[in-house]
Amino acid sequence: MASGHSDMEGPQSNPDGPKSRKAFVPLENNPEVMSRLLHQLGLSSTLSFHDVFSIDDQDLLAFVPRPAYALLLVFPVSDTYETFRRTEDADKEEYSGAGSGEEVMWFKQTIRNACGLIGLLHGVSNGEATDFIEPSSDLSTLLKSAIPLKPTARADLLYESQALESAHQSAAALGDTSAPSAEDKVDLHYVCFVKSRNGHLWELDGRRKGPLDRGPLALADDVLCERALNIGVRSFLKREEMAGGGELRFSLIALGPSLE
Repeated sequence: MASGHSDMEGPQSNPDGPKSRKAFVPLENNPEVMSRLLHQLGLSSTLSFHDVFSIDDQDLLAFVPRPAYALLLVFPVSDTYETFRRTEDADKEEYSGAGSGEEVMWFKQTIRNACGLIGLLHGVSNGEATDFIEPSSDLSTLLKSAIPLKPTARADLLYESQALESAHQSAAALGDTSAPSAEDKVDLHYVCFVKSRNGHLWELDGRRKGPLDRGPLALADDVLCERALNIGVRSFLKREEMAGGGELRFSLIALGPSLE
C-alpha cells in the first residue's frame, strides 16, 4: 500500500493544500520501509515498526513486540470519513499550540501525498518514543526546531527540510511494489495514535484542525491495550461501519522494540 489520498474537496476547503504545493512520492505501507526512513533520520535501531495482523485475536496480538509506543492506522478515504472529519472539526478552533508545554506535538500536513510521513513523525515525536531519538541526529534537530513553533510555521519547517525530503525519497524507492508518481492521486490515509507522557491516548492526523484527545489510559497501558484499542482504532472502525460504509479495509502497524 502507499500513503496519501485524493483531493476530495474544493480548493478552499481541501485540507491537503493547493495542487501547486510540493508533492512527495507516496510511501509503501511496509514496516521495513517505515523503519528504514526513521532510522535514517535518527531513531534508534532498537525501535521498529511491526505489522499488526489482528486487533481481536490475542494469539496474533502476542506476536507484536511490546510496549507499543504508536499505532499507524492506514485506510482508504471514504465519504463517511470525510463527513465525520468535517462534522467533528466544525466547532473546533484551529489548533495554535506551541512550546515545551504541549502535551503532544502535532504537525499540519501541507505536503501533498505525505500523510505517511506525517504519521511517522507523529509516532516518534510524542510520548516515550522520543527517548529513542539519537542526539544530534537530523530527527532530533528537526524536532527541537519544531517545539517553539506554531502549527503553520511548524508545517513550513517540514516543507523546507532537505533532510526530511531526502530520507523520504530514499524510503519511497524501497518496498515490494513500484512507487506511484508524486502527482498521482492516492486514496489511502494514515492516522497515528500515541500515548502522551500525561497518559492520554491522542489521535494525530495532519488533515484535522489539531490533535484529538481520545481519553485517559492507565499507567501500564500502551497503545495496543484493550482500552486504547476501544477508544482509538475500534471506535474509528465502528464509526465507519455504523455509518453505512461497511467493513473498512484497513491495515495497522505498531512502533515497538526491534526484534533484532
